[in-house]
Amino acid sequence: MIKRLIINQLKQLSEFYPAVAILGPRQVGKTTLVKEFIKTLNRETIYLDLEKPSKLELLEQPERYFQSHEDDCLVLDEIQNRPEIFPVMRAMIDQHRIPGWFIILGSASPRLLRQSSESLAGRIAYIELTPLNILEIEADSLKMLEQHHFRGGFPLAWTAPSLEQGILWLDFLIDSYVSRDLRLLGLNASPQVLRRFWEMIAWQNGGLLNMSSIAKSLGLTHPTISQYIEFFEQAFLLRRIYPYSFNVKKRIVKTPKIYINDTGVLHRLLRITHYEQLLGFPGAGFSWEAYVISQIFSLKPSNLDVYFYRTHNGAEADLLLTRGLQPVCCIEIKFSEAPRVPKGFEICIEDLKTKNNFIVCPSTDDYQVRHNIRVCSVYTFLEKYLNRL
Repeated sequence: MIKRLIINQLKQLSEFYPAVAILGPRQVGKTTLVKEFIKTLNRETIYLDLEKPSKLELLEQPERYFQSHEDDCLVLDEIQNRPEIFPVMRAMIDQHRIPGWFIILGSASPRLLRQSSESLAGRIAYIELTPLNILEIEADSLKMLEQHHFRGGFPLAWTAPSLEQGILWLDFLIDSYVSRDLRLLGLNASPQVLRRFWEMIAWQNGGLLNMSSIAKSLGLTHPTISQYIEFFEQAFLLRRIYPYSFNVKKRIVKTPKIYINDTGVLHRLLRITHYEQLLGFPGAGFSWEAYVISQIFSLKPSNLDVYFYRTHNGAEADLLLTRGLQPVCCIEIKFSEAPRVPKGFEICIEDLKTKNNFIVCPSTDDYQVRHNIRVCSVYTFLEKYLNRL
C-alpha cells in the first residue's frame, strides 16, 4: 500500500482540533487514508458511511448519538449528504472540546464548505487530499515520471494492472462526475453540457481562461460558465491560478490561467490514449505544466502562495511562489531535456528580485545555469528545494 504523506498532518491536527475535515475529489483515497490512520489511535473508532441508509438511520437523532460516543473517534464519510449535522457538531464541541472527536470526509461542494465554515469556525481544520504525488510513488526515474504524468495520480488509475484498464477507469470516473456526482453536489446541468464544458476547459488547459469563448460555444451566459467553474473548482477538478500584481509598476496581464487538476483526467478529456501520442500533441507542454503545478500544490508548505507573472513588455514566469506578498521564487516549466533560459524569464527575475529561481523539466539533471537560476527535474525540485524556500 502506498503511504500518503499527509497522514502526519492528519495526526498533528487531530491532536488539537475537535474536528478534522479531509476533502478532495471522489476516489482520491480519503476513506483508505482515514482507515489507515484510525489503526494508530488508542481509542475506539466508529466509521459511518453516510451514503448507506443504515448508517443514516443512526444519525436520526445526532445529538443523542454524539453524546453516547464522547470518548470515541467518529468518522463521518460523505458528509455532504447530511450538512444539517454541522450545527449539532458545533453545539457538542462547545460542550466538550475533545481533540480528534470527529473526522469528516467529503467530496467538497459549495454547500458543504459554507455550512462547515459557518458552524465550525475555530473548531475544525481542513486537509485537502490530492491524487498521489510524485514523492509518494517514488517516481525518481524518467520512466516512472512519464507513466505518472500520463496516467495521473488517482490511486486506481495509477495501480491498474494495465494502461488500458487505467484508461477505462478514468473514463468511468469522468462519466460518473458528469452524470451523477456534480449534480449531487448541487450543479444543475445536463451531463452532455457538463462534459462538453469540461472538455473545452481541457483544450484551454494552461492558457488564459476565456469564459466568453466557452459561453459562446455552449450557448450559455457568462454568469453560467462562471458558476460551472466555481463548482468544478469546489469539487477539486479544476484550478485557477491568478496573476501576481502587488507592488509591480508594470502593465500586468490580469486574466487567470486555468488547469485540469489531474493529468490522467486531462488526457482522457483530450482523447489521448498513450504517451507517444501525447509527445506529438501540440499541447504537450501545457500538459506537462499542469502536471508540475499539481505536484507543487500537493507538496508546498502552507505559507507559500502560488501565482503566475506576465507583463505586456514580455516578462513571464509560469509560477511565482510568494510568502505573503513577498516574491520568493520564480519557476519556468519546460517540457524539454535541454531547456534554455527564456529572455522573458530573466526580465521577470529582474522585476521581482527573486534570488532562487528554477527551470523545472523532465530531465534528472540538476545544475546551475545562471548564478540565480537552476535547472532540475520536478522530482528533485520537490524533494530537495521546495521546503528550503
